[in-house]
Amino acid sequence: MNSRIGCRDLRVTVRSRELVRVTALDVAPARTLAVLGPNGAGKSTLLRALALISRHRVTGRVLLDGEPATAAGMRRAVAAVLQRPILRRGTVAANVAGGLRLRGVGRAEAARRSRPWLDALGVAHLAHRDARTVSGGEAQRISIARALAVAPRVLLLDEPFAGLDATTRADLLADLRAALVHLDAAAVLVTHDRDEARALAHDTALLIDGRIRQHGCTAEVLDAPADRYCARLLGYTNLLTPPMTGRTHLLAARPEHCHALPDAALAPPGSIVVPGTLRRIVPLGGASRIDISTPHGDLACLTTGDPGSSRGNAIAVAVAAADVRRLDEQPA
Repeated sequence: MNSRIGCRDLRVTVRSRELVRVTALDVAPARTLAVLGPNGAGKSTLLRALALISRHRVTGRVLLDGEPATAAGMRRAVAAVLQRPILRRGTVAANVAGGLRLRGVGRAEAARRSRPWLDALGVAHLAHRDARTVSGGEAQRISIARALAVAPRVLLLDEPFAGLDATTRADLLADLRAALVHLDAAAVLVTHDRDEARALAHDTALLIDGRIRQHGCTAEVLDAPADRYCARLLGYTNLLTPPMTGRTHLLAARPEHCHALPDAALAPPGSIVVPGTLRRIVPLGGASRIDISTPHGDLACLTTGDPGSSRGNAIAVAVAAADVRRLDEQPA
């Protein structure tokens, strides 16, 4: 693989506690890798280690173009967008040009080279405004535009959509995707949201408890979890064990693909059916979560319909065979 940035035997530790261990990771030019994991998995810790700006002890090798990276080389090659954008005093235009100015580009040339990114990120109308007066979503757009303006060889994105409302997030996601198409940078996106990974990343690595448990093409990773830990992260939270299904392998399904039926005979042909007892119904706005107890564990369904049963009554969970995923592990 023609790797722009990567690592080998990377370990990040605090005293005797290991925060992250990654045996090997590579990101090629013009490709985006999503590092997807729950809160506390070590995603930001890994990103800072790759950027050579970690506050913790780091061992192993960070590679830039296949060679051991240096702090000076990373400063020239890398642009980063953090969860909480840091804007300097001055106008929005000056902030977007700020990265170029720090790299020694003259004021007029920096303004010229950064101007297209004001347009691309939708903040050109704010160019002459004091950057400290903009909203959170606007500040994040400015931060991304500043990073892209320097034409980085490596782009690091640490939860760039954190704290944004749904509409702002969707708009920024679309603009960032359009911008990344035209870059030769190797990009690493840290996120806990699988929809962000699906929208932006060619490849996805699932980071859980500081270890990469699965890594590959985004579409394949998100649709085929390797084990129960990856399955839970990807929304396949119903574990269908052999005692439930009568099948040999452990299966997983998303609650939205499971249907609660008052009678197992109502299940469509070919469905996997698990009998149980209705434990509770929790309204969630436009849908309801239905929790079902079985002798071998609990299951959940998300539905907009009436399950046709009451708490404590017998009920069946049905899921189409096409909607379950076989996990590559032995059932517990």
